[in-house]
Amino acid sequence: MRALIAAAIGLAAALALVFAVTALGAPDGKTSPKPLLTTAPSAPGQ
Repeated sequence: MRALIAAAIGLAAALALVFAVTALGAPDGKTSPKPLLTTAPSAPGQ
């Protein structure tokens, strides 16, 4: 019985966290217009 109660409390806490994050929404911001300057490593033997 204790395990069932603990699981219910954990589920309620997880749902509350999800609803809180959903209610707050995504933070305002913008992405950088500059591309990432990365290169792929060359293949072995090349």
